[in-house]
Formats: sequence, C-alpha cells, structure tokens
Amino acid sequence: MSDIYILGIETSCDETAAAVVKNGRVVLSNIIYSQEKIHAKYGGVVPEIASRNHMDKLGVCVDEAVFSQNLTFNDISAVAVTYGPGLVGALLTGVSYAKALSYAIKKPLIGVNHIEGHICANYINHPKLKPPFICLVASGGHTSLFIVKAHDVYEVVGQTLDDAAGEAFDKTARALGLGYPGGPLLDKIAETGSDTAINFPRAINEKDNFDFSFSGLKSAALNYLNKCKMLETEFSSRDFAASFQRAVVDVLVGKTIAAAQKYKIKTVALAGGVSANSCLRKQLKAACKENKLTLNMPDNIYCTDNAVMIATRGYFDFCLEKFSDLSLNAVSRIS
Repeated sequence: MSDIYILGIETSCDETAAAVVKNGRVVLSNIIYSQEKIHAKYGGVVPEIASRNHMDKLGVCVDEAVFSQNLTFNDISAVAVTYGPGLVGALLTGVSYAKALSYAIKKPLIGVNHIEGHICANYINHPKLKPPFICLVASGGHTSLFIVKAHDVYEVVGQTLDDAAGEAFDKTARALGLGYPGGPLLDKIAETGSDTAINFPRAINEKDNFDFSFSGLKSAALNYLNKCKMLETEFSSRDFAASFQRAVVDVLVGKTIAAAQKYKIKTVALAGGVSANSCLRKQLKAACKENKLTLNMPDNIYCTDNAVMIATRGYFDFCLEKFSDLSLNAVSRIS
C-alpha cells in the first residue's frame, strides 16, 4: 500500500494552522500562525479579527506545510479540515479554503470534528495507542470524558454542566489581572504558590456521575477576591492561583480515574488545551501510576489547537472512506 499524505487545516478559533501527516503517525510539517498577541490587548479572542487574519495567513501556511517538504499538491491524498465546533466565522475560512483546494487538486475532502481531532493528537506521540481507552478532553469550551471504543466510535460518559475547565481558568486569571491567555499565565504563577493555602470547593457530585461543574468553584474564587478587596486584605496571588488550579485538577483527575475503574479500562489519554497544564499532567500521571493505568499524553505543541491532530483524524477517515462533499459547512456547535 502506498503512503498516505493528509493535509490538515485548522481555523476553529485564533490559530491558523496547516500540517502534513504521513500514514497517520509521522508529522512532516506543522505550521501554526498564532494570533495570541493580536487578541491579548482585547483580553480575549475577537471573532471578526480572528476570521480576517485566517483569510490573510491560511494560504501561506498551507503552502509552507506542503512545499517545505518537497511535496506538491499531487502528493496529497486528501484535505482534512475542522468544520466545528468553534467560532463560525473562523471555521468558515478554513472550510471554504479546503473545499476550493480539494476541488482544484481533485482530492477527497474530509470534515473533521475538532474534539475528535484533539483526541487523535495522542496517536502522534504514542503510535502504539489503540482503542479502547478513556480520554479526558479539557479545553476552554469543553470538558468531557470519552470512551474511545474504535477509531470512529466514541461514547460520552461525562461532560461539563456549565463552565469548562479552561473557561474557569481564563476567567479567574482575568480577575487576578493576569491578562490573556489566562490559563497558561495562571499555571505559571501557581508553580511557586501553595496549593493548600485556600480551601476551594470541589464539585464531585454523586458516585458514578462523571459530569463536571466549575461554576461554583469559579464563583467561590471571585467571591474570595472581592472579599479581600472590600476588606482591604492582602493575599498571595501565587497561593490563590495554586489553590484554585489544584481544585480544578483534583476534580478532573478524580473523575477520570473513577471512570476508568468503573468501565474497567486500563488505558487513559489526555487531550485539549488544558492538557498542557503542568499540575494536571503531574497529578494525572501520579494517579495513573498509583492505580496501575497506562497514561498517554500528547506533547504540549499538540495540546493546543493545531492541524496535525486534524490531519491525523483525517487519516482514519480516509482509511474508512468517510469523505465529505462540497456541501460541507461550518457548524459552531456539534455533538
């Protein structure tokens, strides 16, 4: 069988990304144009600005991803693109480009679910990983637990009831005055703080309930800050960050381990932007070791939005002959 080269395109939020992956495992190129500095002055992503920058940079990123490897578009087996979930305007730029390119080079088009892409990032760093496994997906918009039963079969066993973990990190970081992106900045200052300094609540729910809720924790954190401000009480922002972060991580790790035990699955994976959090990686690694579970985590570069994960997901769909037609559209919210 000849080699399969999948061109991946990702524009779901504020990263313009293109990548070429060979046979679903070998990363040949990984081009990411970050708009982080552009949106930082606004304190968050401005959808219209994100879409305009995607339009400006996507063609350049795609060309570099392909031509830097001495490939041509004739070598590409299929074009895989994120069609949702995400910011609809940003998604449309990627979907429109991918459809036009697919039509022009006469190669199959593959629409990829962004969340499935995050899960598939694990296959890059762990080529021997195969279903079934439990995967925790934690990001700014999603916190979910999946049983990955096959490369294209997923069962949701837990999901967020309100705020996602990444959203809780970002909003709390903003309240601390840390700026954008809040999660990584909060993680950074938490490194030198005490995670037992403040006893924040943990929303565990009843046994065998693997849904997540971080709105109560976020409210408790904001109330703590407001109380300190009203009473003019000094506090350590580093201790605050470490204690808040640990409260989020304890819930994420606890439910992931409990789900693996209930469903008798010995392999655990981590995915999504929050999977780059140092405390989460450390605590989940320790918990898996204690419970004799095998843990798979993508490198940090594949935790945040990238096109490698989209190309990897596209490879499995290519092998299954699951193609999209030119009616593919951007969808901001999908299951």
